[in-house]
Amino acid sequence: MSEPSRLPRSPELMSRSDTALLVIDVQEKLIPLIAQHETIVWNIGRLLDGAGILGMRSMATEQYPRGLGPTIERLANRLRSIPEKLAFSCAECAELFDELREAGVFKILAVGIEAHVCVQQTVLDLLAAGFRVYVAVDAVGSRHELDCTTALRRMESSGATLTTTEAVLFEWCDVAGTPEFKKISALVREAIKTEE
Repeated sequence: MSEPSRLPRSPELMSRSDTALLVIDVQEKLIPLIAQHETIVWNIGRLLDGAGILGMRSMATEQYPRGLGPTIERLANRLRSIPEKLAFSCAECAELFDELREAGVFKILAVGIEAHVCVQQTVLDLLAAGFRVYVAVDAVGSRHELDCTTALRRMESSGATLTTTEAVLFEWCDVAGTPEFKKISALVREAIKTEE
């Protein structure tokens, strides 16, 4: 019996070869003030783990860490060096995006805080720079719900694609029946983990 044929994969979909994960400013002094912060941190952790399983690029930034503290330990131990910035947009860390372009990676999944400040300004700058940007709505947040929902609407109306953590993990994985799929499936089934 021959292998079934498959239509070409949609350019709307992310894949492990063309997408990077960007974790924006999930720092010690700010994260406790964010609505639903435990769920946001849990989802970002699962995305970092999924990217690791699939051999994808993950990167992060920190907004003025002398004032806001470093990236929280639960996430920092899954990341390589994290550049500091003073501008709200991660576009200040141009070297991160230059590396992606050199590697042929033009899709970025943005997660982190705050949705209406650093995430939104980063997403708009990345769109202007020619990247295709996705935002996991259950892995971003703000102190106030209205700020977050308004930012999500603005980012979507500007061209970003909204998605969820679970959708992302299966999209990156693409097919079932592989050892990687089993690990991704376990991440999806995982119960929420709060502060350890």
